[in-house]
Amino acid sequence: MARWWRGSVGYEVYVRSFADTDGDGIGDLPGVRQRLGHLAELGVDVVWLTPFMPSPQADHGYDVADYLDVDPVYGSLADLDALLADAHQLGMKVICDLVPNHTSNQHRWFLDARRSRQARHRNWYVWRDPAPGGGPPNNWVSHFGGPAWTFDEHTGQYYMHLFLPEQPDLNWAEPEVRAAFAQILETWFCRGVDGVRIDVAHSLVEDSGFRDNPVLDPPPDDDRHGSISTFEHFQHAHDLDQDGVLEIYRDWHRIAARHDAVLLGEVYLLDPARLARYLEGDALHQSFCFAALRASWDARDIRATLRPYVEASGDALAWPLSSHDDPHAATRFGGGDRGARRQLAYLTLLCGLPGSPFLYQGDELGLDDAELPDTVAEDPIARRNPGTHGRDPQRTPMPWQPGPGVGFTTGTPWLPVGTNRTDERTVAAQTGVPGSHLERTRRLLLSRRRLPALTDGSPIRWLPSPDPVVAIERGGQVVVALNVGDEPARLPVGHPVAIAYATDDDVRVDAQTLVLPADAAAIVQRLPAPASSG
Repeated sequence: MARWWRGSVGYEVYVRSFADTDGDGIGDLPGVRQRLGHLAELGVDVVWLTPFMPSPQADHGYDVADYLDVDPVYGSLADLDALLADAHQLGMKVICDLVPNHTSNQHRWFLDARRSRQARHRNWYVWRDPAPGGGPPNNWVSHFGGPAWTFDEHTGQYYMHLFLPEQPDLNWAEPEVRAAFAQILETWFCRGVDGVRIDVAHSLVEDSGFRDNPVLDPPPDDDRHGSISTFEHFQHAHDLDQDGVLEIYRDWHRIAARHDAVLLGEVYLLDPARLARYLEGDALHQSFCFAALRASWDARDIRATLRPYVEASGDALAWPLSSHDDPHAATRFGGGDRGARRQLAYLTLLCGLPGSPFLYQGDELGLDDAELPDTVAEDPIARRNPGTHGRDPQRTPMPWQPGPGVGFTTGTPWLPVGTNRTDERTVAAQTGVPGSHLERTRRLLLSRRRLPALTDGSPIRWLPSPDPVVAIERGGQVVVALNVGDEPARLPVGHPVAIAYATDDDVRVDAQTLVLPADAAAIVQRLPAPASSG
């Protein structure tokens, strides 16, 4: 069976901030449906929807209270059906976020589980007795700070939560949990969903002995104000990336195969060999390569960061340019117009790698992170760490057109748009404007689609190049080159080529040398040899 997801272009829709149709200031599924034409014209193949299931919104949908319905704030199942139908009519696939590591503490399973130790769903979650001297069972900490354990006085045990206390972890050693999720997958796939993006896919299974994690260096005495850094004080040898998780995905793989659906993992591992395990054989079909979000604007660092993952997993990788959990690429690369220019050049390189580039909403406009008032704190990370914005700056409303609600809402947006959002950074202002970030992104994705060597799994070769340049060749036919230097750079290509795409109008070919301005990238195609005469 052909794997439709290989070589596709993905786009993350943060539903809450994409488009609001009822004026309540929160994005919804009808809003996504209304804007599908923008994604189709952009050149998107796969639309990823962040969680829209019923939720108390302690973590904006990643605390699921019902896996088989739509939260009324986002619409209804009928709205989802209409969205799926329209997307398929436009030739796009739709994948939905699935959160299998934990539920909301308001999910009926957990409400039952904490009634008593003999409750029907008790073993669906991870419960442990206090340590012999009292206190949490071990030294595991939450991603968001504090212990990964909360004491339940009613039943006298701790429950585990690798995220918020409102997000208790499921017990995947319980066969009934596995059976429940098999049914959840079947239900969504039968409804027409084309796959799932699996939240924290490297979690789910923990060490059966619940041993302490090794301490890399002592954490601060009070980690409430340094949650992310505190998590990094430990080597997560026993709470993450346990071998047993692959058995779960092998079961899911068989379910997905019956529906030609894709399993895309959020496997946040910065080790190429460990990540590759999830993509071998019959486990996950694809995984994001989050190392792509960590490369600096340096040629050696980009090569050293990306190449080992390409060599380990090839076209099974999805390459995120930005995400709702990480700064916009334009921010990472300096912000403002220069950051936007570099972001587009970096996207051009990602489009040349085997696998699937993934944009996050607003990347096509060159958006950097929003500048927000100090009083804004919607993200739980920001709420638990006074004085920070957490992930709010990258989750602000999508700017569709100039005006108070930027075309996102007629009401008051749930997050401010950002004081650095200008009229020029809207879809309306950039549409049809030659040289705009939006039009250059559209042309990039169209050029990629027209060059089979970039989408059909053709072999990749990393070309020798001067230090400020990163260059690759695909299938012996196409060269993709990126100049991260402050001055123009020259790359000999060894044969006649034609420019298929360039981020800058000043990119040119002199004889058999590609000339790249600063912070620019290009795709060139090898020209056929002239026919011999006589």
